[in-house]
Amino acid sequence: MQELVRWNWQQPDWPHWRFRPEALVEQEREFLLRSGKLVGAWQHLAAAERDQAKIALLSEEAVMTSAIEGEVLDRASVQSSVRRQFGLSSDRRAGPAESGIAEMMVDCFTGWNEPLTTERIWTWHELVCRGRSDLRAVGRYRDHPEAMQVVSGPIHAPKVHFEAPPSDRMAAEMDRFLGWFQISPLPSLVRAGLAHLWFVSIHPFEDGNGRIARAICETSLARSLGQPSLVALSRQIERDRKGYYAALEANNRQMEVTPWLVWFADTVLRAQDYSSALIAHLIAKTRMLDRLRNQLNPRQERALLRMFDAGPDGFLGGLSAKNYMTITGAPPATATRDLRDLVVKEALVRTGEQKATRYWLKLE
Repeated sequence: MQELVRWNWQQPDWPHWRFRPEALVEQEREFLLRSGKLVGAWQHLAAAERDQAKIALLSEEAVMTSAIEGEVLDRASVQSSVRRQFGLSSDRRAGPAESGIAEMMVDCFTGWNEPLTTERIWTWHELVCRGRSDLRAVGRYRDHPEAMQVVSGPIHAPKVHFEAPPSDRMAAEMDRFLGWFQISPLPSLVRAGLAHLWFVSIHPFEDGNGRIARAICETSLARSLGQPSLVALSRQIERDRKGYYAALEANNRQMEVTPWLVWFADTVLRAQDYSSALIAHLIAKTRMLDRLRNQLNPRQERALLRMFDAGPDGFLGGLSAKNYMTITGAPPATATRDLRDLVVKEALVRTGEQKATRYWLKLE
């Protein structure tokens, strides 16, 4: 006789999660230590640099939280919408998907200490689903009678990865979750990790549950710190998307979830590394441009800004003379002369020879 699948929400002790606190002590300590350093670096940024940092971070997070779900957004449109949300100049209009996710990310950042209510969750769902007409319930909990399942594979032989509670339980389940979220005294990483797993286990919406769950994580971490966490969580999850879904699936049948919390904690710590690198990258950008003020021609400045825009990971494959000509419109002889001058001025480092020659930012 085939064994009946029992999901976590069908367990008799749902939703009383169990975990081993001692397994996360080191990660919690490291998170607070790194957060202190990150906040210190943030506070040393000038106002313009802070604007650059939050726009870069939130734009990247908006693009990546959508990419995790297989949705490809226009990065420039997302960044334009983020800038507009902060009251900064914007040179292009954003599509509905780009503007919606950008608004949610900015709301998380600026409203980290606002209550997480049903109405706010519903507003986030409206933003995540902006421009869509294929959903029955937008801006409210799902109410369809069919089972809510997460599936993959062909239609004739789907694999069920998870089945959520019935729609008629959504209001009660979410009221209990939101009540817990408001008063939970758990440590930072445990609280955020449980919030994510609990929310996606309820799966209160037809679509957009993962993006909202990650926004809830960001809100939870910020509340633990008393300010925006500045953690590039979605970017890090997207880099290990397969591991993310595997960790969720491995922990959706039982109430003992230490393995999920350990995976989540390690992911947050790696995300903090990127955030620290981003702030250091922006500081290096400011120092270089200050040092070279009035020494660069417009072409050189445009190329350097394009390289810095690539972020801490750097310009993919390095900058070639051909790249430089494309970015600046310079003819070959001028490009060669400009690049040689940037090396002399210690803005760039040259590697390779002839066609393999590449240029990299020389950061302090």
